[in-house]
Amino acid sequence: MLLVLTSFPENEIAAAAVQTLVEEKLAACGTLLPGARSIYAWQGKIEDASEVVVLLKTESSLYAKLEKRLTKLHPYEVPEIVAWEPGAVHRPYLEWVAAALSPS
Repeated sequence: MLLVLTSFPENEIAAAAVQTLVEEKLAACGTLLPGARSIYAWQGKIEDASEVVVLLKTESSLYAKLEKRLTKLHPYEVPEIVAWEPGAVHRPYLEWVAAALSPS
């Protein structure tokens, strides 16, 4: 299993992207966490923006395709896309993720 973190400027944009990724079986699930505040350096200025953090659940074998698709769906010039493998996953949840991502 792989967890992929990203962020979006608005809930509706995030939800549409997650729905597409789930429909295309690139992610089994996407959890939207609205209410984030990001303070960051961008093009020589310090920015302060409200964002929606999204945590996608997928498999390592799908990462390259997910990253490519997410980049196309994303409104940011340089989207945050950070992935990591969890050290432990509840077996039934892991099985659900695998089933959700398998071809129909």
